[in-house]
Amino acid sequence: MIRGVLFDFSGTLFRLAPDPSWSDELVGVLTASTVDGSHLPPELADDWARRDLDPELHRRVYLAALAGSGLGLTPQEADATYERAYEPASWQPYLDTHAALKCLRDNGIRVAVVSNIPWDISAVFREYDLDVLVDEFVLSFTEGVMKPDPKIFLVACQRLGVAPADALMVGDSAEADGGAANVGIRTAIIQHLPVDQRPDALLSVLAEHEVTG
Repeated sequence: MIRGVLFDFSGTLFRLAPDPSWSDELVGVLTASTVDGSHLPPELADDWARRDLDPELHRRVYLAALAGSGLGLTPQEADATYERAYEPASWQPYLDTHAALKCLRDNGIRVAVVSNIPWDISAVFREYDLDVLVDEFVLSFTEGVMKPDPKIFLVACQRLGVAPADALMVGDSAEADGGAANVGIRTAIIQHLPVDQRPDALLSVLAEHEVTG
């Protein structure tokens, strides 16, 4: 029986979508989670691997990624683009995010957001009045560990007060979010798509795993 659900943030509950002028390629550069770092200069390889543990490292490697993206951004434009990605209003919830979180709350199932991220994303949830539907935010930069390291999933379960065997992890990265399976957490991987192309994936996953009955 599922007693707690862990959700990834970017590409799962929300998508970076500040305005129509941002191409899918630009969004991809700013939300890349599993790229191996070969797109960056060799001296940044270690920083890339640890980027979600330190805000300064994150800024450094993503500005370098924007500079090398071929999108033609000036340094000033790259900096402004990076800063805009931190604004809560630049993130859009998926069409069924509220319904999924509300359904879990109504059924007494606790929720944690588990994210590789270098900033406090709870402000994004407050922007849409969704913070009241999340019990715990377990973020890499505060925990000092990144997915797929087992520790971050175990910390989330501990804070929710549920055993790993009684939890479900929902995310969009088989590499990062799939690490939950290594500690006995049931895992569901959904597609990271534009918001209007993914209307009900979260609700479908919950139904598939019979989370809400």
